[in-house]
Amino acid sequence: MPARSQAQQKAAGAALSAKRGDTPKSKLHGASKQMVESMTEAQLEELAATRRKGKPDHVRH
Repeated sequence: MPARSQAQQKAAGAALSAKRGDTPKSKLHGASKQMVESMTEAQLEELAATRRKGKPDHVRH
């Protein structure tokens, strides 16, 4: 599933970094903090790999 917004893509990248141990989990905020606990590394990779070009900054539910 590709990211729907730039914010979602950035949050997935931060969560992926924490899941791999490159960034401490204590530095995460908001959605990225929830993503690291609820998603697998493969799911996070897929979201983080989404191109940002043409994506809106934020998407409301």
